[in-house]
Order: sequence, then C-alpha cells, then structure tokens
Amino acid sequence: MVLSFRKVVQSLLASALLAGALVPGLSASAQDENVLRVQTEVEIATLDPNIATDGTSMEAIASLQEGLMTRNQDGEFVEAAAESYEVSEDGTVYTFKLREDAVWSNGSPVTAHDFVFSWQRLADPATAAEYSFILDTAGVKNAAKVTAGEVDKSELGIVAVDDYTLEVTLEIATPYFLSLMAFSPLFPVNQEFFESTNGQFATSPETIISNGAFILSSYTPAGATTELTKNESYYDLENVALDGLRFQVIKDSQQAVLAYQTDQLDITNISGEQVALFSADPEFRSVEQGYMWFISPNQLNENIANADLRLAIGKAYDREVIANNVLKDGSMPAAYFVPQLLSAGPDGTDYRDAAGRDLLSSNAEEAQAHLEAAKEALGVDSFTLSLLVEDTEASINVAQSLEAQIEATLPGVDIQIEQTPKKNRLDRMREGNFDLGLTRWGPDYADPTTYLQLLITDSSYNDARYSNEEFDAGYEAIQTGDLVLDEEARFEKMIELEKLALSEGAVLPVYQAASAVLVKGNVDGIGFYTTGTPRIFKYAVKQ
Repeated sequence: MVLSFRKVVQSLLASALLAGALVPGLSASAQDENVLRVQTEVEIATLDPNIATDGTSMEAIASLQEGLMTRNQDGEFVEAAAESYEVSEDGTVYTFKLREDAVWSNGSPVTAHDFVFSWQRLADPATAAEYSFILDTAGVKNAAKVTAGEVDKSELGIVAVDDYTLEVTLEIATPYFLSLMAFSPLFPVNQEFFESTNGQFATSPETIISNGAFILSSYTPAGATTELTKNESYYDLENVALDGLRFQVIKDSQQAVLAYQTDQLDITNISGEQVALFSADPEFRSVEQGYMWFISPNQLNENIANADLRLAIGKAYDREVIANNVLKDGSMPAAYFVPQLLSAGPDGTDYRDAAGRDLLSSNAEEAQAHLEAAKEALGVDSFTLSLLVEDTEASINVAQSLEAQIEATLPGVDIQIEQTPKKNRLDRMREGNFDLGLTRWGPDYADPTTYLQLLITDSSYNDARYSNEEFDAGYEAIQTGDLVLDEEARFEKMIELEKLALSEGAVLPVYQAASAVLVKGNVDGIGFYTTGTPRIFKYAVKQ
C-alpha cells in the first residue's frame, strides 16, 4: 500500500509541477520568503474573539490579538497586555497593571476599559456568545447571573480602576484562572472601534484592529485564504521574526502534501497512508493533542433518548481499528472522555491513570444485547440514523469506518452519513438538527472540568441534550460547592461523574487525537499545545 501510494504521489507531483500550481490562487513566490504558509483543514469561521469557538479561528485570533497573559517560547504563561499583577491573600481578587506601551494597530492605547467592554459583551445574553460560560468557569463574580440575564452586565466582577489598572473579582479562588487569561474569548475589544463597524466587526481588514504580533491584511469569513502581516505597532516587535502568516484551507490531504512538496506550504497536516510514507522524513512530526473526538447522540431524537440504543452504538465499533488502521497518525483509541496527560490528582497520578481507560468499551455481544433492549422498549425493529460529519478527509474516513462497523455489529441499524462544512455542522448541532454528530472538544485549561462541563444540563455546548440531576449536583459541588477546597474529594468526584455519564452513553468516545504534520526544515519556533490555543505562531522563524 505504501509503495502504491508513493507512486501516486510521484505521479501527481510531476503533473502538478507541469501545471505550475496545485491550489487556485496559491503559488510559491519570492514574496513568501519570510511568510509562514499554514495549511488548515477547515475555514476560519470568525475573527471575533468573543464569538469564535473552533481551534482554527482561535489560532488566527491569537496571532492578531493577545490577552492579559500569553505563552512564552517555553510554553509558560507570562504577562502580555498586563505588565504585572497582584493576587489577594484569599485568591479571589486579581489586580492587573497594564503596560502603557501597548497600542491597537490604529494607534489607540490598550486600556483596562477594553477588557471590561469585551468581558461584558461576552457575558451579555444579547451577544449569544457560546463561550460565555468561560467567565463562570474562570470563577468571575456574578458571571453565571449575568449570562442568565438575572443581573445587569455591569455587575460582572471586572472593573477598570483607571486606564491602566484592571481589577477582577472571583466568586472563589480558581487555580487555572491565569492560564485562561491567555484564552481568546477573554481578549480585549476596543468599544469605540467596535461601535464604528456598524455590526460588521472582525469581518474584514477594515473592521478589525490588533494588539498582537500581526494585523489582518486579507480575509473573507469562511474563505479559503487568510493573510496576516507583521504589526509594526506591537510592543514586543523584537520577538516577531516573521513578516506575515498565510492560512490556506486545503481539505484534501493529498493535495496539501503536493502543495507542501512544491514549496507552496511550510506546514501541513497529513493522515492515513501518508503517515507511513513520511514517518522517516526529518520534516515529519507527530504532535499529541488534547482533542477528544466522540459521537454526540442527540437526545431530542426519541429513539436516541433511549440509553440502551446509545450504549449499543457506543459498544459497536472497534476504536483501535479507527486509530490504528484509519487514522494512523498517532491518535489513540479512547473509551473515555477526559484525555490523558491533561491533569494530575493530589498525589501526582495522571487523571486518566486514576480513572481508568475502559469506561465504554467495544463489545459486540453487549452492543447487541443493548440493541435488543432498545427495540423492545421502543417497540421498533429497525433504526435509521444520520451521522453528521464535517467535510474533511479524516472525518469522512472515520465516519465511513463507524458506519461499516456499527451496521455490521447491529442488525437493523442503518447509518446515513451527512457531510457538511464545519461551520454548518457546528450550527446544526447547536440547533439540535441532527441524530448523531461526529465532533471534537479540546481542553481550554488543564482540569477535567473542561470536558465535564459539556454535560451539565444548561451548558451551551451540551449538543447531546444530556440531563442528569445527579451529574449536575456533583458538578456544582466540585465547582462552587463543598468539594471546591477538598482536592482529593474533588478529584474522586470528577472520576465518578465521568463514569456516570459514560455509563448512560451521554457521549460515545472514539479517539484522542494526535496530529501528524510536515514542517519545513527551515522553520522553527511554532508552539504546539494540548490546552488553550492549539498552535502559536508568534515566535516562529523561517531561516
């Protein structure tokens, strides 16, 4: 298989060289000498920091803007828009002193008022920001009440003491608070500029300003190409070596490899047979990710609301086949929901080691028993279910394997794959317009609650519409209740909650992702991370 694929690559590469270009509008040129050319599998849906929900959009936003904190070259969280900060003795009040040399790309100073406006906009129910929950996750005072519309956004626990002093008050000490200050939903937004865009904020180079390493030079929402250039007004310009960034959407991995080999890309994802082909190449890298891919079973569907049917599906496919035979990029089969190497317990044990890895295992006999129970309870003999997936090569390949395995294991179950662009998939899942959805979640911070919060009844990301009073009560206890300050009891409760949810088929895990990439030998300094923004390009260098 590898040899035949190599011949295909060589043949197509020769044809591409003769044709002179592989992707419309994309070609190598002298102007690209110090521009990092990045392949993405999906479009950049939005550049609005309060609205973006996907990793690709957040990578672009993190190149344009920065928050109170950021990551340095070693991946450590350090001050960014903030020059320094102080924390009260009880850990509930943070006072940030903002650097006075930070300006927006239009020359306006970056002030504490920009953070107040952004956070209040994020929390405002009128904004309908899906990431509004992150304020409550961070522990910000009154965040839950503001997002629920119970109190005015002015009651949110953030105050501009003066232009360069920002005070944030928390409900309770939050150990991962500072790391969230580097997360794009909490980046600043300049109110005067925002209002001047008349509802078109961040939809074009003319309707966005930057306080980060780059500025936007070319962009269309959900377009194929997004271009950034160095921000000459950036306070830390001496640490920005690149002249610019170009994000190029290429969904077909074979086409992406060909573009890479003809010097039209500097970094690209690869998958499947390509991994075997390039694994010995010095430009190959396998990058572990915190992303969990899973099937979200929509309980608005009266059949899927039956736990036996959900469990039948969740036990009907072999996760090792998908990870090792379909993806072949280092991804790991996962019968769990919280990824490994995310966080550790009080004694230093990795959460995944403590909780176990076999919470919803593949078992054909058990799957068939659950199916018979579902048929009896629902009074039907067969089920036709759609599986909604985004139109990327990897997602389609995984979906086809799931379809084949589920139908082979479960007589009377017909899976119909629906392919659609990622933005449409996300929109449909938020609206509840699907049966089964192949989706993913990446950790925003290093704590299991970054996954468990998806399953509380009122979570804006609870696409499965799972609801369990015991789960909700347990989650409240570990976040704001009796277990907050009892580290060991909190750790054990999180394990208990994950097991409870999977025992009911709240979600059906498939695999923990890794990313197989090719990076040009003259490129260095790209930061790859398992929490927060997946990749940071500020410190990248092209030799």
